[in-house]
Amino acid sequence: MGVHKQSVSFTDTAFAFARELVESGEYPNVSAAVSGEMARARAARTREKVLFEAEVQRRLALPLDIWEPVRTGDTITTDAREHLARRVQAGDRGSA
Repeated sequence: MGVHKQSVSFTDTAFAFARELVESGEYPNVSAAVSGEMARARAARTREKVLFEAEVQRRLALPLDIWEPVRTGDTITTDAREHLARRVQAGDRGSA
């Protein structure tokens, strides 16, 4: 396993978290904490991808009579666009 030396910048919050991991004894230093947490994040993404792919395959295996038809004449975002238009019309400028 190779090691690549790289200078990186952290927000105060991210750096404080890395230091907490070191101070709690989970990692020997900040570099190991960053590498370790990156490995954990990669493993979590891989798990999510595997689960998503399995769910897609499960749904594709369903008989056609189980599938819900897509309404004709509508796009997949029609309801969302109508909802947002009503919010804008009502003067709601908060986060959607």
